[in-house]
Amino acid sequence: MLLESLGWGPDLDPALSHLSSSSPFPLVPGRVVRQARGLLSVQTAERLFLARTSGRLLHQAAGIEALPTVGDWVALTLPQGEGEALLQAVLPRRGVLVRREAGSEHEGQLIAANLDVVFLVAGLDGNFNPRRIERGLAVAWKSGATPVVLLSKADLHEDVPARLAEVRALAPGVSVFALSTHLGTGLDEVRACLPPGKTGLLLGSSGVGKSTLVNRLLEEERLATQSVRVDDNKGRHTTTHRELFMLPQGGLLIDGPGVRELGLWGEEEGVEQAFVDVLTLAAGCRFSNCGHQREPGCAVRAEVEAGRLSQERLDHFEKLQREQAHKERQTNGAAQREHKRFEKNRTLEGWQRSRVKRRGE
Repeated sequence: MLLESLGWGPDLDPALSHLSSSSPFPLVPGRVVRQARGLLSVQTAERLFLARTSGRLLHQAAGIEALPTVGDWVALTLPQGEGEALLQAVLPRRGVLVRREAGSEHEGQLIAANLDVVFLVAGLDGNFNPRRIERGLAVAWKSGATPVVLLSKADLHEDVPARLAEVRALAPGVSVFALSTHLGTGLDEVRACLPPGKTGLLLGSSGVGKSTLVNRLLEEERLATQSVRVDDNKGRHTTTHRELFMLPQGGLLIDGPGVRELGLWGEEEGVEQAFVDVLTLAAGCRFSNCGHQREPGCAVRAEVEAGRLSQERLDHFEKLQREQAHKERQTNGAAQREHKRFEKNRTLEGWQRSRVKRRGE
């Protein structure tokens, strides 16, 4: 197998050469194509290996984000015979998607690496949620990959054009496609996003049809599928691991378990790109620190009152900003100290105002 068919590019050659020059053992490049409960499968030009992470890499890793994940290019030392390969290093990445670990404020969880496209899959059924799409866009933009929204189960919705218009309004600059694996609509659009050597990731909650989409693109029933529960429109977890698939036309696609919670992780540029329309409006406010509440000359409030910007979108933007700021304070000492100074000054100013008011009474 040619490594180029897995997405290898000449930009990775210098890093591999540098590692090889200082290694006492021959290093072989490969790509992590499967991750299941800590076990990794790595595809090299010769064959597929089960691999474990070397103790040296585990010791030197600065955190969970430095460890290998599906989609990573890695340097291996191969076994003698049929044993496990040893993963010695992770090669430079691009397009890395990380979310906050569910139930934790201090740990990030690597989802996939070396992504070109992140497909946000949302079902046009009872589980449709515009706010979930906005959050997914923030996480996808932060990865450095290009987000694309897929509205699955289009054959079950009576007004697909209206849904498309709604999502395009909250996803400026993002391609939005209606998808029906039952009718075959939207599949060509997905294929067009994944030319040979390019890697995509399917991201969405359980039951939106990710595994069914993979099967249609692979043109075979590779993955098991299940229907959603009728009582609450929630999907069942069918896929329990993350895996990279090579599509017949040459593109690559990563599927994994459904994600119920997408906690923000990293800097704020993902939120800014997901809400570029709100930020553009905010630039026209009279005051640079406008809170978009009752301030005079607020361009954002004017759009809300005119019905051109929904209050729900503005509220969600502010919620994600607060979440991002809270996460930053939890992981950044300087940000935490700045927040404490801000709170102290705000409390002092409030006390001084109340004191002046009491004197005037």
